[in-house]
Formats: sequence, structure tokens, C-alpha cells
Amino acid sequence: MKLIYKAPDTMTEKDTTYCPGCPHGIAHRLISESLEEMNLVKKTVIVWPVGCSVFGYYFIGTDAVEAAHGRACAMATGIKRVHPESFVMTYQGDGDLASIGIAETVHAAARGEKITTIFINNGNYGMTGGQMAPTTLIGQVTTTTPYGRKPEANGFPMHVPEMLATLDGPAYVARAALDSPQHIIQAKKFIQKAFSAQAKRLGFSIVELVSTCPTNWKMTPVESMERARKEVLPVFPIGEFRVIKGVE
Repeated sequence: MKLIYKAPDTMTEKDTTYCPGCPHGIAHRLISESLEEMNLVKKTVIVWPVGCSVFGYYFIGTDAVEAAHGRACAMATGIKRVHPESFVMTYQGDGDLASIGIAETVHAAARGEKITTIFINNGNYGMTGGQMAPTTLIGQVTTTTPYGRKPEANGFPMHVPEMLATLDGPAYVARAALDSPQHIIQAKKFIQKAFSAQAKRLGFSIVELVSTCPTNWKMTPVESMERARKEVLPVFPIGEFRVIKGVE
């Protein structure tokens, strides 16, 4: 029988703890494949902060540390400066990165720290019950916005890549999506460019991945993917927002 596909060796065989239909597993696969294809596995350290990602070290078999809520980029900065030969990345959700961790993220990017961030945007605090996050859409119902997010009360959704792209420190800033095979293939290309930026010591790199949260969105996995395409991606468009010379 011809082998069509097998899971990356870097992914463990532990049963997932994610909800049915959650795209975290897709993101993990793309990261694992990229680390293997770029020969980075043995020198990788992943910082897993608080959120649905907190147990990520169960699923991707690299060296790993846990960070306090929002402090992943700060911890990654310390690890990279002490061990500059290591490949250091963070894996963060929108509540962790764009809310409590926004200062650490912005200043790591502004300093041009030689680290990489994978940013999962599913529009809510997935781990703690579906509260409003900085990326929650206008009108979106959450446990803390039962009548929908209102700009006059709750502000507007935060566009992290567009904001970081205005800084001089980042080498690569992009947004991809996990809603379709075509977009997943593109997401892997963006992730590998971000990894390349760090491997070449060009500066900070980040890839936002537009994701879904079927459980807290109260939708089936199929319905949530359709919502991502019709409602989320028009607000958070896919693209590369900063690519300096040498990133490939």
C-alpha cells in the first residue's frame, strides 16, 4: 500500500485535549512539519503560555517551557538571549497575546528580538468560557457581551499584524487562515518564512492564524469554518504585512 501521508515525527501520540473541530491540531501539524523540513527540531524551544495552548508540550515533542499568562514573548526573549543558538518560538491565543500580553508582544517586536510567534486568533477566550477578547468582532455574542460587542462600550477588534508591521523591528509579519485546504497550504508557507527570518537572525517574526472555536461559538465545526470565511476573514484579511530583504 502506498503511503500518502503520515503525521510528523515531532508530533506525539497523545490523545488530543482540544474540542471536536478545533483547528489547534492543524496549527500543531504545520509547525511540526515546518520544524522537521527546516531541520530545526533539535534546537527548538517552544514557550506555551496560559490558554488552550497551555498543554501544547504534550503534542509537539520539542523542548518547552510554560509562561505566565501573557508573558510568552518576555520569556522567549530571555531564552533566546541566553541561548542564541536555539530556535525559540511562542504559541499564543488572542486573549493571551493581544490582551494581557500585548505590551510584551509589542516591545519584543520593537526591539527586533530574534524570536517567532504563532498567534491563534479565534475571537474569544476559549479556555475559560468564551469571553470577549481583543479580536472579538463587532456584534459578536460572547459570555461577556451577551448583546454583542459594541464599539462604544467595548472598543474595536485589534489588528495585531497591521499594528506590528508599522514597527522597524519585525522582519516578517503575516496573517493566514485555517479554514480551507488552500489557506492551510498558504499558512504553512507563511510559517516557514517566519521561521526563516529567525534562522537568519533578521528580527522578530509573527504569523497570525485565523482560527475557529466551535464550542464557544456554539456552532458545528463546519458552521464555524463557514463563519470564519464569511464574517471573520473580511475583517482580518489574509496577507503579508511586512517582509524585509532576506526573508524567503
